[in-house]
Amino acid sequence: MPNIKSSIKRVKTTATKTAQNTINKSEYKTAVKKFEANPNETSFKTAVKAIDTACAKSILKKNTASRKKSSLAKKLKVAK
Repeated sequence: MPNIKSSIKRVKTTATKTAQNTINKSEYKTAVKKFEANPNETSFKTAVKAIDTACAKSILKKNTASRKKSSLAKKLKVAK
């Protein structure tokens, strides 16, 4: 445990942000898994929205998010 006051604050902040990032990452992964289990238009929109949210919150990089959305779009097209 750190002794310096600012270091103690940083430990708390890091723990909070890590927990929030884990929640957001889990939400986006769950949405993608639901789409892959049942590929349809509504689950596709939900998954894309979750990916965009993760990208906006810096959980995914921009190109990674784009690649994942493209992959889901291909799967949707095949499923139709």
